[in-house]
Amino acid sequence: MKVLVVGGGSMGRRRLRDLTYLNPGGVLLFEPVRERCEEVASAFSVRGFTDLEAALRDRPDAGHELGGLSDRLKEFRQRLAIGMAEHVALALGNLRLQEMLRTQVIRDPVTGLFNRRYMTESLEREVHRAIRSQTPLGIVMLDIDNFKPLNDRLGHEAGDRLLRALGEFLRTHTRGHDIACRYGGDEFTLILPGASLDVTRRRAEQLREEFKRLRVQYPDPALGGVTLSMGVATFPDHGSSWEVVLQEADAALYRAKRDGRDRVATSARSTQQEADLDRAT
Repeated sequence: MKVLVVGGGSMGRRRLRDLTYLNPGGVLLFEPVRERCEEVASAFSVRGFTDLEAALRDRPDAGHELGGLSDRLKEFRQRLAIGMAEHVALALGNLRLQEMLRTQVIRDPVTGLFNRRYMTESLEREVHRAIRSQTPLGIVMLDIDNFKPLNDRLGHEAGDRLLRALGEFLRTHTRGHDIACRYGGDEFTLILPGASLDVTRRRAEQLREEFKRLRVQYPDPALGGVTLSMGVATFPDHGSSWEVVLQEADAALYRAKRDGRDRVATSARSTQQEADLDRAT
């Protein structure tokens, strides 16, 4: 494929201010060399560097006639390699910056889990997916039992350490396509695509039992024996929208805490009850 010699916009950086873009192909070209090559291309009836280099090979006397352009082409290749390397490095730096900014937008800084904003976006997306595929969607609301007294007694550093430990626990004990989020404070949300009510409840019970055995490293005393309360609801069993199902999971969570903590409660609402309420209003 021939590379056409055409003009373009400046890169703007000091060392790259004499670089312009070539189209098509995205090749960078130094402006002084580009102007000289246009003159040579016109003289030899060639369209780009591919044809130009062929012309130099075919005519041994071309170097003299072209005023040492072959040497300038060698210099150009070196400068082009440096310029493109800097351009690639700048592009990679921009990608890293974009990824860092995106992480700050969707991640909770304490636990590393997704934040509430990402949770709402994910719930809306997963409900639409569940409707299309006619599959269930499990939601678990959970929080740490007696977190506030522990935080008041041992201090915020101990509380943050416990929150980080729970965040790491949820990341390592959920499936790859599950979504673990920090809802706020010591309250967390798990989104389980494709999980029925029975599967969601069994997963919640398993997580509750395993977390009780976790020992968080903390100077005297060590944080251990911390328990979780959980509320479970599923779409579409407990609501026709993610907002309703999330509310039902939250209500089930508070019922679990009211009934003694360290347990899993299931939403008592059904889709039929919701339909009856809609008709009544």
